[in-house]
Amino acid sequence: MAAARGSAGETAPASPRTAGPPAARVAGRAPARAPGEERTLTSVAAGDRYLAEEGAEPKDGRPVDVPRLWHVTLSVSGGEAPLTEVRRALEQLAHDHPFLLTSRYAGDHAEIRYWEEARDLHDAAAVALRLWGEHRQTAGLPPWEIVGLEVIDRQTYHQRIAAGYGPAPATPVGVHPY
Repeated sequence: MAAARGSAGETAPASPRTAGPPAARVAGRAPARAPGEERTLTSVAAGDRYLAEEGAEPKDGRPVDVPRLWHVTLSVSGGEAPLTEVRRALEQLAHDHPFLLTSRYAGDHAEIRYWEEARDLHDAAAVALRLWGEHRQTAGLPPWEIVGLEVIDRQTYHQRIAAGYGPAPATPVGVHPY
């Protein structure tokens, strides 16, 4: 049985949440940045998932948990909003996050469809459920609530399309009224 992360005898490198002087670490938060200061990005060595995608075996022979593609349909609705504002907000969201395939909208509801790469359905659903709320302010999205979520794997998506049922292929790509 593998030891849990953070178990006795295991050391981990300092993370951005714990790096910096003690005075800068407040409740697990990263040190504050000055206005306009960019975050420093660091690279991470290729791990088992990358090796599996490239057809290589991990060193210890364990099976590899490779990320999969999930087709996500997120439905939101709420009070009436001006169509021009809804369209502008969805276009901004698509610009900020080019993974979005298509969005359909009306004055009181919208549907967003995209592909998500995640380890499993739970991870893909968790990301999808955060999408609307996390980008509400930055994209100027209406204060609507999530009323529907469908997450299906790539194989199921293609089986549905081949059988003539399920969501139609996400074309045309972009933001469109219902």
